[in-house]
Amino acid sequence: MTFAHAPKLSPKVLIVFGTRPEAIKLFPVIRSLAAIPGLNVRTCVTAQHRGLLDQVLGIAGIVPDIDLDLMEPGQTLDRLTSRLLTGLGEVMDAEQPDRVIVQGDTATAMVGALAAYFRKLPVSHVEAGLRSGDIYHPFPEEVNRRIVAPIADQHFAPTQTAADALLRENIAADTIHVTGNTVIDALHAASAALAADPSLAAGLDAIATRFAGKRIILVTTHRRENFGGGMENIARAIRRIAARDDVAVIFPVHPNPNVVSVMDQVLGGQANIARIDPLDYPHFVRALGLSHIVLTDSGGVQEEAPALGKPVLVMRETTERPEGVAAGTAKLIGTNEDRIVSEIFTLLDDNGAHQAMARAHNPFGDGHASARIAKVVADGFGL
Repeated sequence: MTFAHAPKLSPKVLIVFGTRPEAIKLFPVIRSLAAIPGLNVRTCVTAQHRGLLDQVLGIAGIVPDIDLDLMEPGQTLDRLTSRLLTGLGEVMDAEQPDRVIVQGDTATAMVGALAAYFRKLPVSHVEAGLRSGDIYHPFPEEVNRRIVAPIADQHFAPTQTAADALLRENIAADTIHVTGNTVIDALHAASAALAADPSLAAGLDAIATRFAGKRIILVTTHRRENFGGGMENIARAIRRIAARDDVAVIFPVHPNPNVVSVMDQVLGGQANIARIDPLDYPHFVRALGLSHIVLTDSGGVQEEAPALGKPVLVMRETTERPEGVAAGTAKLIGTNEDRIVSEIFTLLDDNGAHQAMARAHNPFGDGHASARIAKVVADGFGL
């Protein structure tokens, strides 16, 4: 693969991302950086997640400057990593950026930082410092973050807890900036867009009508460490929860075969469960708004749901977002079938327990993280 050398306008930042969550959390950053006079902003997508990524790009109005289109069905982490490293290396050689920006904990983020390091390019890490303390939960994301940390020279920590984790790893204090999480910026932007134009999420109208009067459980699950027995437990728990007459489940099913095959086998065609395709961001924000409780093994949803006052039950043993648990907005419940059912029923049947989580303070930001990040980047260039 070859690339034409882009005209060098200094300073230039190259923003690298490849998945739906990265796109959601970076589109406010891209907009903020693009508004800075004299800064040349270039975007490169790896398409580690093709269809899910494209949904967000379309809604956010982002047309990537470079698209590596690296997604392959069922590819191993070895193959993905090797293809990312050579592909992103070629892009950086052609683009000659003055700074590379990566987000979060994906293979794209880890390899993007590594490729930049090989070229002695400075790296900014958006959503830095999240740690679970267990290198296999979440897997491989925990190690991906730890690899980026010593490479980056700008660490945008969403919370003081994340900043403290970096300090414990001997990251220099003057390189750490507590900004809040950009996902809250994205959520505010999407909510405002929906308020102005409800048709952006009209695809959920039929489900909203169908489940009117029921309390909706929004389910998302896709974690690699839950594949197999964990996913089967989750499916059986959902089936039991949806058997209640006062409950309905909205379940955007991740396309990974390890998820789809289990859900097809266990859930069948229950009337109280709407198993639907993955949602674009406006529809996901509307689904959050419709929900009474969120049941998830996702990372980002632990930040988004509390911003809308939705209790989050996290089907994991550890979380790299302990702030939500400490604040009371989220609760770790693992993947034991009986535990999942019990915790959901508690929130359904005990209004006080539900309200305690719904009203807890969201520790993840105020919606201005992207502006803070853009200012630090601009200041670094003297703009």
